[in-house]
Amino acid sequence: MDSLSHVQDLNLLPEARATPSSSSGVIAAEATGKESLTPMLVPKLEPLDEPLATLPEEPNVSTPSLNGVSYFPNAAFSSGDFTFPEASGVSPEEGDLYSEFCRISELFRTAFAKRMEEQLGGEVTGLDPETGAIVPVPEQTQIAPLVVSPRPKLRKKELVRVTDLKIEDQRHFRDVIRRTRLIYDSLRVLATVEDEKRSELANHRRLRGDLFAASMMRDRGMWLNRDQRIVGSIPGIEVGDLFFFRMEMMVLGLHGQPQAGIDYLPASQSTNGQPIATSVIVSGGYEDDEDGGEEIIYTGHGGQDKHSRQCEHQKLEGGNLAMERSMTYGIEVRVIRGIKYQGSLTNKVYVYDGLYRIIDCWFDVGKSGFGVFKYKLMRIEGQPEMGSMILRRAAALRRNPYADKLPYVSLDISIKRESVAVGLFNDIDSAYDPLRFEYLPRTTFPPFVFSKNGTGCECISGCTEGCLCAMKNGGEFAYNQSGILVRGKPVIFECGPFCSCPPECRNRVTQKGFKHKLEVFRSRLTGWGVRSLNLIHAGSFICEYTGVVLTTEQAKILTMNGDTLIYPNRFSDRWAEWGDLSQVFSDFVRPSFPSIPPLDFALDVSRMRNVACYVSHSSMPNVLVQFVLYDHNNLMFPHIMLFAMENIPPMRELSLDYGVIDDCTAKLAICN
Repeated sequence: MDSLSHVQDLNLLPEARATPSSSSGVIAAEATGKESLTPMLVPKLEPLDEPLATLPEEPNVSTPSLNGVSYFPNAAFSSGDFTFPEASGVSPEEGDLYSEFCRISELFRTAFAKRMEEQLGGEVTGLDPETGAIVPVPEQTQIAPLVVSPRPKLRKKELVRVTDLKIEDQRHFRDVIRRTRLIYDSLRVLATVEDEKRSELANHRRLRGDLFAASMMRDRGMWLNRDQRIVGSIPGIEVGDLFFFRMEMMVLGLHGQPQAGIDYLPASQSTNGQPIATSVIVSGGYEDDEDGGEEIIYTGHGGQDKHSRQCEHQKLEGGNLAMERSMTYGIEVRVIRGIKYQGSLTNKVYVYDGLYRIIDCWFDVGKSGFGVFKYKLMRIEGQPEMGSMILRRAAALRRNPYADKLPYVSLDISIKRESVAVGLFNDIDSAYDPLRFEYLPRTTFPPFVFSKNGTGCECISGCTEGCLCAMKNGGEFAYNQSGILVRGKPVIFECGPFCSCPPECRNRVTQKGFKHKLEVFRSRLTGWGVRSLNLIHAGSFICEYTGVVLTTEQAKILTMNGDTLIYPNRFSDRWAEWGDLSQVFSDFVRPSFPSIPPLDFALDVSRMRNVACYVSHSSMPNVLVQFVLYDHNNLMFPHIMLFAMENIPPMRELSLDYGVIDDCTAKLAICN
């Protein structure tokens, strides 16, 4: 595979014979004038992170279940050496995601199974001076037969770089990342539902959904990039992608440390005993850190007490030495920024901001009076805009959209018909087409759809397990207490006008309208598109796709001069992907109840529409369509609701799979 590069044995390079103390960028500890002390070598922990707590097994507690089968392992975690339980004996399904993961893993493994000196006949030539220890792989590589192992694999010591991927390869890896995150989020949401059930028990300890999801996936060999340590960009992860948990980044191979700020190949796994840094997390919470965006002054680890206060000098070892070695060999590092973000699951988000080079390293006296190592990082040019900058710009727009005289055509095209204003942004041309249509906040159904008689629950303070509405949904609620979709279903029954429960009931989510600051914007690629100025959580409700409902007969008359309608039965069944754990649990069954008959109505959006009409099409969408009933019980005419399939950063365009699209614009012609 020509796009892969492998790390050369550092002992073969003249730079490797230089001792760390001889590096031009390092000053000896004696230069500070302080007495040399032996620091306590501890990982550089990031502030605001919740420490990994030990989760003991609780007796006589119900466990997460799907299809009537319990699936909660005896999780074992420790705050020191991060450990997971042994494989539970459940055989992993060889589905699309797992098969592709194993195929790519095997491709990496077999490509670098032999040492470089054996592959090149003992000669090392053609070193790229900018990459130092990394040399290209021979073009001809034999691929061994695929061997699938259910046991978790340890991280390997090989360092590789993936470059020059073709467009189809980029789409492939992006889809692998997307589906892996789908499984992770589905498991995490499942854990939150179980935690809600256990919350009323005595001596209840909160179940960490992020640890649960990571443990289940690791036991089944579903962690990515375990057969190699990737230097540089991770295929399928884009600049600006954000995460709520360290564990999700570990599952994807972006950052392999559950708490430490520096991820590196340890000296014990290196052929010459020298570590190499691959990624760092910058949170800006350390007294000697300086974050200037494109330029970062990053401090090392070690010499801290249990309260994260500097109490001793740092040493050039562990992650500190790895950073210095990466600078020496010109190996770039990935930078992830930890940012406070009110409204997120943990009030903090991690944003991947791209690749940086370490251009300088020195030993200095920190603000605490002790010696610390400092590293100057510069961002490599030619990369997309940093996700952290986009977060700040979106926050500024939420506060005052006219602050920088931005080209907003309208601050609210809904004319206050939505609880949150919908902006119209155009910095490309003078088009203002969305203002030509009447904004329709709710779908308009024919009168015969509604019935004067209906059934509903008799819950007073809110729906509980076993109530009538829960039974209508197959015995379980579709949402957790936070309003997050647990599993996609053919149709979801929300509480409606015939129910006694209050508006705050957990089973009333979509009928309350959307809560995100959405805006229609002009795009050079898709015409009109939709984005949010808020972070949208995976599984959360976005908005309804509205229009005027037409029967089959009415649709035929209206389309005599051309088909300009939206047909709900053409939307792909992406709802089945959300909560699909067939690759984790071998006996998982795709939800088929409650079921609805084939839909034969159409939505007319030619004169009245809402913001959803401008959502673009994609074969790898970040939005799914979920049918919902709440104001009537007619299964033939459900509401078309949009939910997030992944964590959608602010300013990122929303997309869904329309099923049938316009061939020229890759989008519905009526909305372009």
